[in-house]
Amino acid sequence: MQIQCTWPANEMRYGSSSLINLSKHLYADFRFVKTKTAATPRPSFSATMSTVSTQNDVVSGQSESIQKTQQPLQVAKRLEKFKTTIFTQMSSLAIKYGAINLGQGFPNFDGPEFVKEAAIQAVKDGKNQYARGYGVPDLNSAIAERFKKDTGLVVDPEKEITVTSGCTEAIAATVLGLINPGDEVILFAPFYDSYEATLSMAGAKVKGITLRPPDFSVPIDELKSTISKNTRAILLNTPHNPTGKMFTREELNEIASLCIENDVLVFTDEVYDKLAFEMDHISLASLPGMYERTGTMNSLGKTFSLTGWKIGWAIAPPHLTWGVRQAHSYLTFATSTPMQWAAATALRAPDSYYVELKRDYQAKKAILVEGLKAAGFKVYPSSGTYFVVVDHTPFGLENDVAFCEYLIKEVGVVAIPTSVFYLNPEDGKNLVRFTFCKDEGTLRAAVARMKEKLRK
Repeated sequence: MQIQCTWPANEMRYGSSSLINLSKHLYADFRFVKTKTAATPRPSFSATMSTVSTQNDVVSGQSESIQKTQQPLQVAKRLEKFKTTIFTQMSSLAIKYGAINLGQGFPNFDGPEFVKEAAIQAVKDGKNQYARGYGVPDLNSAIAERFKKDTGLVVDPEKEITVTSGCTEAIAATVLGLINPGDEVILFAPFYDSYEATLSMAGAKVKGITLRPPDFSVPIDELKSTISKNTRAILLNTPHNPTGKMFTREELNEIASLCIENDVLVFTDEVYDKLAFEMDHISLASLPGMYERTGTMNSLGKTFSLTGWKIGWAIAPPHLTWGVRQAHSYLTFATSTPMQWAAATALRAPDSYYVELKRDYQAKKAILVEGLKAAGFKVYPSSGTYFVVVDHTPFGLENDVAFCEYLIKEVGVVAIPTSVFYLNPEDGKNLVRFTFCKDEGTLRAAVARMKEKLRK
């Protein structure tokens, strides 16, 4: 018997010795090892468990003379620097210490009944075989309808929309389909974990622009000086994970002008577009002259609390969609058929659904933000998403990883250290991220623990 340890797709990298200390009590024979040197890696969790299983079989007489040789871990050089996700670490520790998990960004409540019923009906109706590669026609049409309502842009559902297995695959298909080895791509740090990993798989040269507290505004002069003749694209996320920042119209206009002037593409991740609180969400593709050079990526999961369905899409003009679809064809080819039919139903939800969604999340946000302030954190503004970033330094811990370890073990609450979201981890060492995509009872319980147990 061989037990495999399968990690989530959103793998994060982190090389801190503090993180090694954080994880050592989980698996006595499993360690995270930096791969910058040629040191021999330690055995994987699956290899260790295979050996234990074999030994047990021999002792019990179920098999004879079976030996397993532990092999060094192997990975392509372009992925050597990326480590196992910190979300898995934190979720495991939440269970071990009975901590309330405000770290990983998935709801602890279910999506709406009308969408789930649509999926059940699609299964019963026999819509269970491969879907058309770029999407079930009804879903493509629903995406086009929603995009027109949100942005005023009319797109061709047959030629300009590609349905993918979540927004993460939309990002991957866009990058792998349109970026060549050696192309420069600019990221705004902190950033969603898959961005850098996918760009590395494409052989791109990643250049970072760091957004800094308190408002995480775009340093336009730095962006101007970073763009070069080799810059192929800018990849941005608005509303922004992990900071909750929303790019303002002024910032987006500046970015658009620079892209037009320098013939640069833009890939925009807009999965939190319906969770915009203090200002209206603006799609960069809707600005003058930008649709022809923009790929817009979105998904169903965040808006409908159905993150496990993995239904996403990429919207782009035909000359860019060609590259996206070429990559998509050889990544997943097609996405879950019955879930696509249900997604079409979801996207045609009445406006009242989105109004109620925003109202519900604003109430959750208020509980968490007020609680964090009362507990002693410096809380930075969050205009969108379901995340809040705070400065943990009032509590005297040396960095974000050390603080999160203390928070779990001594307080019983999970947060995410943000240094894993930066090209230079030092830029995020004073910040941690909390999520409020949990029911109000869970949020109040977490706040109560922090107010009671946190000590400055």
